[in-house]
Amino acid sequence: GWAGGYPEIVKENELFERYYRELGIVPAGEWDAFMAALREPLPATLRITGYRSHAREILHCLKEKYFRELQDLEVDGQKVEMPQSLSWYPEELAWHTNLSRKILRKSPQLEKFHQFLVSETECGNISRQEAVSMIPPLLLNVSPHHKASLNIIYMCAAPGSKTAQLIEMLHADMNVPFPSGFVIANDVDNKRCYLLVHQAKRLNSPCIMVVNHDASSIPNLQIDVDGRKEILFYDRILCDVPCSGDGTMRKNIDVWKKWTTQNSLQLHGLQLRIATRGVEQLAEGGRMVYSTCSLNPIENEAVIASLLEKSQGALELADVSSELPGLKRMPGITKWKVMLKDGQWFEEWKDVPSNRQTQIRPTMFPVKDEEKLKAMNLERCLRILPHHQNTGGFFVAVLIKKSPMPWNKRQPKVHQKLPQRTGDTEVTAANSGNGSDCIIEESTLAENEESKKMQELQNLDTEQSKKEGVCGPPPSKKMKLFGFKEDPFVFLPEDDPLFLPIQKFYALDPSFPKMNLLTRTQEGKKRQLYMVSKELRNVLLNNSEKMKVINTGIKVWSRNSDGEQFGCAFRLAQEGIYTLYPFIHARIINVCIEDVKILLTQENPFLSKFSSETQKKVKDMAMGSIVLKYDPDPEKPHDLQCPIVLCGWQGKTSLRAFVPKNERLHYLRMMGVEVFKAKRKEEELEDKTEEEAQHRLVQTEERMDVEDKEHDLVTKMEAEIGEESSQSPVKSSAMEIENKIEDLDQSSKNSNIHVSQEGKGTDASNVKD
Repeated sequence: GWAGGYPEIVKENELFERYYRELGIVPAGEWDAFMAALREPLPATLRITGYRSHAREILHCLKEKYFRELQDLEVDGQKVEMPQSLSWYPEELAWHTNLSRKILRKSPQLEKFHQFLVSETECGNISRQEAVSMIPPLLLNVSPHHKASLNIIYMCAAPGSKTAQLIEMLHADMNVPFPSGFVIANDVDNKRCYLLVHQAKRLNSPCIMVVNHDASSIPNLQIDVDGRKEILFYDRILCDVPCSGDGTMRKNIDVWKKWTTQNSLQLHGLQLRIATRGVEQLAEGGRMVYSTCSLNPIENEAVIASLLEKSQGALELADVSSELPGLKRMPGITKWKVMLKDGQWFEEWKDVPSNRQTQIRPTMFPVKDEEKLKAMNLERCLRILPHHQNTGGFFVAVLIKKSPMPWNKRQPKVHQKLPQRTGDTEVTAANSGNGSDCIIEESTLAENEESKKMQELQNLDTEQSKKEGVCGPPPSKKMKLFGFKEDPFVFLPEDDPLFLPIQKFYALDPSFPKMNLLTRTQEGKKRQLYMVSKELRNVLLNNSEKMKVINTGIKVWSRNSDGEQFGCAFRLAQEGIYTLYPFIHARIINVCIEDVKILLTQENPFLSKFSSETQKKVKDMAMGSIVLKYDPDPEKPHDLQCPIVLCGWQGKTSLRAFVPKNERLHYLRMMGVEVFKAKRKEEELEDKTEEEAQHRLVQTEERMDVEDKEHDLVTKMEAEIGEESSQSPVKSSAMEIENKIEDLDQSSKNSNIHVSQEGKGTDASNVKD
């Protein structure tokens, strides 16, 4: 029947049951429990971001306040179970509960808890992420204590929860503003890249870059190493490929009616090509994690076995049985069969009739040579079954690269001396459709005189751009671009007069890496200054002609015209303050916890409301942007025990904090201030003073309100795009969202920012966790 206008989906699929019963991936006697778990809703899980110094404070707040309030609570006649920590996730930073999203959103008893989750998620302090989705980044074995730079690429990264985990791991030591490494997050879908940007920006890292490429043919990048050009190989690669998604049946119930073996047969070739491209770019000794949210061996063990066979000993499966203790897992299987959607089975490639050999490929079958099969150690793969720990289904394999791939023995030629001709043709391995060995062919482009002339013209343009520190989009003749043209990345020249007043005003340390500052405009006034790590600067400068970068860098300063009269036209941006703070030696005011509460609860408080110590410090300081620093007092254990750094503005008679709304509420919660009602009062206050603000507040203060509008708009866009759907293309670049929204109070430029409903629907063959 019809309920609420939608037909109820029957959670039955005869072909699914027949297929997996025959394969025997579920232990004997557990089939009924397996199917029963698949029919139950997936429990909600959340993860506390582990790299911030106040993660422990968030955990304490969750356990002592919000979880306690759930005790003995009943919703719609169902007793709410107390949330439990995931036993295998480090430091109690991941939790699960039987509360579904629907109950969380609609239950009045849970409104306060739901508001907390939404607000903290928007701040980037909590990520609502499926439990099994947390496993691959943990098995990458990323540590901030690596002595060498740790280069990571995530090949199919949207929507971004695993990307956030990787960033957290890089920044685990908050005393290091620029970790020696970076994360490149790639996705083939241009629209989903912008959702990925929004997710990554919550983490406020200068070490993340979002790019838009087909992962199966992602280009080789080059970097400058002591004046030489070298191919960039990655120490860690996360290869979370598109899959049929039958492990997600508990949350994507459409899979029940759409599931067929045809999905896995169609995806196998793509999955193998992506994995092959991944191991080609993996550094020797590096680690690649291959994962899917599918239970199907055609998408899992078959891909890994084919990769191992092609590698001729260059790859090996890592034994991770001792990692993540407490995680229940099943070993990989070594025998399986292939089935068509009509139910016809094949045990060997030789049994496949010629008219079916376009659907079924040799790499889908298990290796017959027992000695080879034993050497592969396929049992080292791990499969997560839903009924073992009340999760979704998942598959993970960890590969270690011991030597170059056989078809990469002849390394691609690169120029050894700088300056490098950035238009030179890149040399890569071309993968054949059936996964057979690939051979690198040296480019013969130089032999074609007409092409050579065109190449030289491109080189002149590119070389000139590099001298100016401009990293624009790739030339159209080099690569067909999809989506929206991105603004260029323009690094600040060494002698740019813009930087001197900033350096003087904030007394920046001589070690401040000003060469890593960039803008997104070549002409006109520079409105925002961003910052990247030196490693990402190296990547940007040497690969702009072959890479489509959607977004990178963290905003550290914003232009404020009124600030020029005080000595500096740029105010500090809150999202970049933790990166900047170690280099700032002036305009810092240490405040007590009572002052912090005033700053975060009042719109524009007079100086007389603050402590006498704060008033004394402010008295002799010129007007303009300031840093407000709170340091915990160990002798007052009941006060907040983690440091806080806030951006502020000192006026003639007032002091104001420039902190986004959700971040403000976050800090207040950590200090034990009840913000549930405070938030409502704050919204009323905002409505009442909106018109007055246009006349009363300085331009700097107006810009802070606009940043809140930006946050709300991007959140709305994210909601319309959906956590997993790629239906709605966002017709704006990441920079347009920042720059155009900032003009809301001046003109109607925001008409360029909208959401279109023209995209195609998502089917079961494109499910990404």
